[in-house]
Amino acid sequence: MSKNILITYATYTGSAQIVAEQISANLSNKEFKTTVMPMTEVKDLSGFDAVIAGSAIHGGMWLPEAFDFLESHKEKLNSKPFAAFLVCMTMAMKNSEKYLQFVSDFMIPVRKIVPPVSEGLFAGRLEIKKVQSLTDKIKFRISIATGVMKEGDHISSTEILRWSDSLSHLL
Repeated sequence: MSKNILITYATYTGSAQIVAEQISANLSNKEFKTTVMPMTEVKDLSGFDAVIAGSAIHGGMWLPEAFDFLESHKEKLNSKPFAAFLVCMTMAMKNSEKYLQFVSDFMIPVRKIVPPVSEGLFAGRLEIKKVQSLTDKIKFRISIATGVMKEGDHISSTEILRWSDSLSHLL
């Protein structure tokens, strides 16, 4: 019998949704039944055997609605396999491997609520026109002007595939 997995996300500019959909496509190919939906739409976890939750990083943290989801469902999440991912533009910077621990630390508050069996750290898409905050737009424009990062799609389907493959035996 195939396991029923919820893949839920909180997104800032759309990248976390794209990552969630790619995870779902890969796990569906491995005969898992997956449901993808925004965290704000999740009402009940009882029909799911496992949960994968991810959020965009804004200001060094998961989005508020992502923490609301974790807090609202922490009892059920702690009773089933739970994996977590984040989408952070720091992962798109040159030499991003130098920042892995820095970015991984954004998961500390998540780990305190629900310890994940696995964590995925992914870059997203940088589309300045979708960035809501003027301060963030300026920061990203400076990063682009100094060559620290580039605008565009930095989502690595290969990295997402590798991570979601590793989940098969954990879920």
